[in-house]
Amino acid sequence: MAAIDNDWLQPLSGEFKKPYYKKLYDTVKREYQTRRIYPAPDDIFNAFAFTPLEKVKVVILGQDPYHNDGQAHGLCFSVKPDVEIPPSLVNIYQELHDDLGCYIPNNGYLKKWADQGVMLLNTVLTVRAHQANSHHDIGWEEFTDAAIRILNQQDKPIVFILWGRPAQSKKPMLTNPRHLILEAPHPSPLSAFRGFFGSRPFSRTNDFLTGHGLEPIDWQIENV
Repeated sequence: MAAIDNDWLQPLSGEFKKPYYKKLYDTVKREYQTRRIYPAPDDIFNAFAFTPLEKVKVVILGQDPYHNDGQAHGLCFSVKPDVEIPPSLVNIYQELHDDLGCYIPNNGYLKKWADQGVMLLNTVLTVRAHQANSHHDIGWEEFTDAAIRILNQQDKPIVFILWGRPAQSKKPMLTNPRHLILEAPHPSPLSAFRGFFGSRPFSRTNDFLTGHGLEPIDWQIENV
């Protein structure tokens, strides 16, 4: 696993010394040696690498990485530019279009959001190929809960976007009154019509940021 080497390292350093993390590390290492696991080892911590703690303005919580070939690269809901856009992201783009008028791009690579301070964090950071949620309960949740607690403690306004029940289960951890919590059903085709469409998370996020004197997010993903 690639190391975290930016300003996330110090607040997370205590986690690396805990027994659960040693067990998690050993389990993940063994999984990569014996099975096909996504994302690539060097991409596991991309959500932290691409969005330093100091720059976080928005957090979108996902569940676990995409499990089909070539999709996952360490950012929730995002795929590499040459990969077909997954159905949940198709729905996210549709809501973005309806909310802010952004055109729907030809790719699903969301690094532009991460570079602007949108942390795209899955609560589980690895998965077996073609087995959704297969690394649930091996220790990742404890690690990402620690990251969520660190984010909650930040003395600055942050928007937390919680889509679906697994993300919303983290809401009790978000106790800082400086932050904004936006909840909606998951954007997957199974649930998007139950209230995800029309929830306007992108404009509501930007209204909150500008209301606190912060630069809004440019949500438009360009064609490649």
